[in-house]
Amino acid sequence: MRDLIGDHDLLLVTLDTLRYDVAAELAAAGRTPRLARVLPGGRWERRHSPASFTYAAHHAFFAGFLPTPAGPGRHERRFAAAFPGSETAGADTWVFDAPDLPTALAGAGYHTLCLGGVGFFNRHSPLGSVLPGLFTEAHWEPEFGVTSPTCLDAQLDRLAEVLARVPARRPLFTFLNVAALHQPNRHHLPGAETDSRASHAAALEYVDGRVDRLFRLVTGRGRPVFTIVCSDHGTAYGEDGHTGHRIGHDVVWTVPYADFTLHPGEW
Repeated sequence: MRDLIGDHDLLLVTLDTLRYDVAAELAAAGRTPRLARVLPGGRWERRHSPASFTYAAHHAFFAGFLPTPAGPGRHERRFAAAFPGSETAGADTWVFDAPDLPTALAGAGYHTLCLGGVGFFNRHSPLGSVLPGLFTEAHWEPEFGVTSPTCLDAQLDRLAEVLARVPARRPLFTFLNVAALHQPNRHHLPGAETDSRASHAAALEYVDGRVDRLFRLVTGRGRPVFTIVCSDHGTAYGEDGHTGHRIGHDVVWTVPYADFTLHPGEW
């Protein structure tokens, strides 16, 4: 990743609360064809999140601790905040002397943009202002949130407006937190009265139907876009008696991950 900084735009999408097992099953069944098109080999990589809920996971992500490959070994990180004793920065790691990725990229000349989804990005409280406060420009409105059945559509409408204002000569880092998978998600499954694994899957199908537009928007500036799409944590729907997340269960800690480069004209 080190050689991409300044030349490529960057896109980080967190599909908030997406379970690995659901993501993998839908990709294998052909139910998320647009996402499968960009996944290396058409499959999600199985990884472990550094945290079990949104706030903690994103702090780790922005410091360079993206979800860790599930297999044992020393896994080189894509980017990393410099600190003594780090053992997972390698030849291709972009190491920055800043506390977080948005601050580092702003220092490297990027316009940094946050399109928040879940409540930790809503700026309605000091706590909800911490993560969006890392960015040069941050947006949130109720239509982006967990109760909106068209949350990603609303975010992409706002992204289109913002992109029209960012000079093409300036590199851009776009962070998009998608709230559709997070409970409540029953509104994505017609007739559902409660949240379930099935409504979680239906929410992912909704997201899949919008990713082509997302990719057209971010590549429309004429730059290649290095892209990371992952979940920050999963969630439980009754497994071992658990519902929700912020718990130490495998369905929470195990998340899907992919990275790839988007090129102008492909979408």
